[in-house]
Amino acid sequence: MIWYGLLVAAVAAERVAELVVARRNERWSTARGATVAGQGHYPAMVALHTGLLAGCLAEVWSADRPFVPALGWPMLAVLAGAQGLRWWCIRSLGPRWNTRVIVVPGLPLVAKGPYRWRWLRHPNYVAVVAEGVALPLVHTAWVTAVVFTVLNAVLLTVRVRCENRALASATAPAATVPA
Repeated sequence: MIWYGLLVAAVAAERVAELVVARRNERWSTARGATVAGQGHYPAMVALHTGLLAGCLAEVWSADRPFVPALGWPMLAVLAGAQGLRWWCIRSLGPRWNTRVIVVPGLPLVAKGPYRWRWLRHPNYVAVVAEGVALPLVHTAWVTAVVFTVLNAVLLTVRVRCENRALASATAPAATVPA
């Protein structure tokens, strides 16, 4: 259980690193006339993601969930892949990446890294979904995995619609950043 607590703490530390990057990027965007959208759902998103971390630990501890190697090791690999995808997204978007919906008017859509695939418009959310399933299941916290997945599906429906509207209204028409 101690190693799992350290894993969850490492994911929490990664979240703090994301917030540092997001704050820096927010300043960059604001200096260029950015607009912010979807502030109403942001607190729910923060609460849900914080709840994921707390739920993982609480369920494993209170329900005495075992580590099942046949499930835990593959889920750890999925979790590592999700983290890799997330940081690939962050690097690809550069200063335009944020935890909030912040769009600098007139900039073209990014079309490099995982954003070059037109059929996958929001690869960062693929990482979020994978992490939300994998982190709890590393230590068989299946209730947390199910609850987070259902609530996250509702939240992502709102978030993706908001982001798509913001991008459509603020991006340069039919332009992309080369790969």
